Amino acid sequence: MPHDYFNPVRSVVGAGALSSLPGLLGGRKALLVTFPEARALGLVARVEALLGDALVGVIEDVRPNPDVAELAAPYEAFWRDDRGAEAIVALGGGSAIDTAKALMVGTPDGSFDTLVAALASGQPFTPARVKALIAVPTTAGTGSEVTPWATIWDRGRQVKHSLHLKETWPEAAVIDPDLMLTLPASVTLQSGLDALSHALESIWNVNANPVSDTFAVSAVHDILDALPRLMHHLDDRDLRARMALAALKAGMAFSNTRTALAHSISYEMTLRYGLPHGIACSFPLPMVLARAIGRRADRDTVLAQALGDLDEAPGRLTAFIERLGVRTRFADYGVSEEEAERMVAHALTGARGRNFIGTVEKETA
Repeated sequence: MPHDYFNPVRSVVGAGALSSLPGLLGGRKALLVTFPEARALGLVARVEALLGDALVGVIEDVRPNPDVAELAAPYEAFWRDDRGAEAIVALGGGSAIDTAKALMVGTPDGSFDTLVAALASGQPFTPARVKALIAVPTTAGTGSEVTPWATIWDRGRQVKHSLHLKETWPEAAVIDPDLMLTLPASVTLQSGLDALSHALESIWNVNANPVSDTFAVSAVHDILDALPRLMHHLDDRDLRARMALAALKAGMAFSNTRTALAHSISYEMTLRYGLPHGIACSFPLPMVLARAIGRRADRDTVLAQALGDLDEAPGRLTAFIERLGVRTRFADYGVSEEEAERMVAHALTGARGRNFIGTVEKETA
């Protein structure tokens, strides 16, 4: 049967790729969206030197897991006066890129509440104004630079919104592994495990196709080999480059499949237990793998290509994650067995959970 794969993002990959920014902008003025430490690391100065007068402003206070309470003021200020910006450059991890995706789509009245209401209702939303986005990840894991999705949190209401429009595909992604050399061990680990989750989640997925499988299997091989070594050699440029490319491949895979059960579980673990996203979506991977094996012969074939003999794969995956210092049981995070069963059952009913090949709905459909 025919399969359809689509990804419209131009990717510029390799050491020194940041220098491609002026050419990608093509004379357009841009706003820079980045994280608080970027200036001290010299990243803001590098972008300022590259863009000169084309850089019309900087938002540099992006926090992890952007929340509606934090996004309203910069969103409304930007759409009141965009200073002529035609594009947004997002420099940072997934939170910076997600923040930029929220900023890039303007509501008719310029109100952020209007955007949140549209997301909460699940109704189609057509932005009144749109800015182009160039995503420059400084972590190897998010995949957001080649997907249209942005996660927006509302901790006050204990919900997660997913922004996903045809307009929120980045125009271009700049993957420069040299930007990742200063990442601390904790962020290196969390982002690397996030990429592993993206790759595996795209395999045990009802939306998988041969192209996404190709990206996913290659990403899994790279991460299993490179991530443990990188954790002992954080300044190794070759390992940084391998993980950057692996994260890109994982992003290319789930850009078409979306994520599945492990990510659906992660949202509640982040909201209720405060787990960083990369840990929250990776600690249940062995459990989800065990549930996936035997569900569909074609998926077993691809999982075996990625992980080897499937009889031993859940145990090997558990050992891999735990050797990196991440526990893989719910109890390790203060979640009782009863609560864990409820959480998994609830996650299976979510939009991402329904992508998993083991959902009841998909099995009986």
